[in-house]
Amino acid sequence: MNTKKEILIGLIVGIIANTIGTLVYILLFSKFSISETYAAAVAQDHVGSLLALGAILNLIAFFGFLKIKRDNRAKGVLMATILTAILILYYKVF
Repeated sequence: MNTKKEILIGLIVGIIANTIGTLVYILLFSKFSISETYAAAVAQDHVGSLLALGAILNLIAFFGFLKIKRDNRAKGVLMATILTAILILYYKVF
């Protein structure tokens, strides 16, 4: 398969895993709805923390791709994690 396509698939998997991880964290540990939790996180400057906790699922995707020898997809997941880190940095600084 094309290398760029493999990396793109990994990037998409990483973004989806991060989103699902964030939503699962909110649903499991918050007594409020998703929108209320997000509004509270914005008000208290904790959006970066929510994103970081959601990125834990990227570990599973990354090592899963490495285990089945899909290195380019693992690179895509790593790129999604770096993108998340840049977004967290943006929320922390601005």
